[in-house]
Amino acid sequence: MVEKLTVSSSPHVWSKNTTSKIMLDVVIALLPATIAAVYYFRLNAAILVALAVITAVVSEWGIQKIRNQKTTILDFSAVITGLLLALNIPASAPWWIAVVGSAFAIIVVKQLFGGIGQNFMNPALAARIFLTISWTDRMTAWIRPGVDAVSTATPLALIKGATEIPGNAPSIFNMIIGNTGGSMGETSAILLILGGLYLVYRRVMSPKVPVIYIGTVAILTLIFGGFDINFMLYHVFSGGLMIGAIYMATDYASSPVTARGKVIFALGCGILTTVIRFYGSYPEGVGFSIILMNIAAPLIEKYTSPRVFGEVKQSA
Repeated sequence: MVEKLTVSSSPHVWSKNTTSKIMLDVVIALLPATIAAVYYFRLNAAILVALAVITAVVSEWGIQKIRNQKTTILDFSAVITGLLLALNIPASAPWWIAVVGSAFAIIVVKQLFGGIGQNFMNPALAARIFLTISWTDRMTAWIRPGVDAVSTATPLALIKGATEIPGNAPSIFNMIIGNTGGSMGETSAILLILGGLYLVYRRVMSPKVPVIYIGTVAILTLIFGGFDINFMLYHVFSGGLMIGAIYMATDYASSPVTARGKVIFALGCGILTTVIRFYGSYPEGVGFSIILMNIAAPLIEKYTSPRVFGEVKQSA
């Protein structure tokens, strides 16, 4: 007996993954770094994380209710936005910073452009830049890990304009485990990497963009730093490079989907990050570089999209 062929429209290959499963995996991947942030920066860190996540969820529910849309708060995308924003602000920030930032990320950057999958830049990263420009003093009030909120400079601020590591800078080991000043999620590089490996294992994320991004920064800082390995490692493990490369540059909606496009996107992020760190007035360049490449993503996709089989070039 010959079975009939069923003809249907695309897509023809289905995946068991759903948006909620993918987003839940990202939440799980971020949990170690979040727990470390609360451990290092204590009660205020926990309050900021809770407020950022709750505000993001409530903002998404509220704007969708106002617009008579189906609520999507159970897909965990709003939770990720709030969590990423919290990890991108200093533990010394007042409570309203987390609330204003999360509301801006969800309402302005995400929902006003159509909701999940329609935003042209990473919402949490856009909110961080908005907060940094609007309240620079609040967003750069770094403190040391521990019970006492003692002001300190970030590792990147200590080496800004230098070609070698100063004597008062924290060790590379402390940066890897997270025992340094900085944004709550920028400190523990090893936990962010472990979370990224989990996402690769779960096939939620391709390692191409993070590896190329981080590799580009490593190579360029090695060259600009006079081929000093320790200086290069300092740039790789400090600041927002790990959280930016692993969790933000890989955003499905705001980064290219083509193979060549991902390479160009990651290279651009790495080059811009290094240039801003070395020659810009701001010691960190991850946020600005990813946002700029997010804006360029549609153009990158236009010129890297594969040719459709059977396509005929139209005559002028």
